[in-house]
Amino acid sequence: MHRPQRVRCARLCLVFILSVGLAGCGYNTIVELDQQTNAAWAQVENQLQRRMDLLPNLVRIVQGYITHEREIFQHLADARTALMQARSVPEKIEASNRLETELRQLFVIVENYPQLKADATFTRLMDEVAGTENRIAVERMRYNRVVAEYNAYVQRIPTTYTAKIFGFAGEKPYFKAVEDAYKTPHIELSK
Repeated sequence: MHRPQRVRCARLCLVFILSVGLAGCGYNTIVELDQQTNAAWAQVENQLQRRMDLLPNLVRIVQGYITHEREIFQHLADARTALMQARSVPEKIEASNRLETELRQLFVIVENYPQLKADATFTRLMDEVAGTENRIAVERMRYNRVVAEYNAYVQRIPTTYTAKIFGFAGEKPYFKAVEDAYKTPHIELSK
C-alpha cells in the first residue's frame, strides 16, 4: 500500500472508531434522563405550589378557633417563606420537609378542637390539603424513580466519562422523608 492510501485508511479507521465510540457513549440517553428528572421535579413543584396556595386559607380558618397557639402559625409562615425562597432542588426538598413537619404539628393541634373540625369550610379545605399531600407523595415517588434511573445510568462505565465530559452534574438528589417523619409531634397545649 502506498503512503497516501495508508493515511486514508488510517483516517477511515479513526473515523470508524470514533463514531462507534461516540454512539456507545450514552450522551443522548443522559440528556433524555436529565430532561425526565427535570420534568418530574417540575411536577413535584406544581404540587408544592398547590400546597402553598392552600396554606394561607387553612391558617386563617384555624386562627379563628385557636387563639393561643400563635407559635405554630409563625413556624408555618417561616417554613412557607423558606420554601418560596429556596433555589436549588436540595434547598427546596429541605424546605418542603420543614413545611411538612409544621403541617403535621398543626394537624395534631386541630385534633383537640372539635368545633373546628365541624366547620364546613375547614373540612373542605382539609380535604383539599389531604388531596394535595397525596399528589405530592405520588409526584415524589415518580421523581425519585427517574432520579434512580438517571443516577444509575451516569455511574456506569463508559457513560460516567461522558457525563463528566459534557458537564452533567453528579448524582441528582432524592426527595427523602424528614428524619422525624415517623415520630408523633408533641404539642404542649398548656401555653
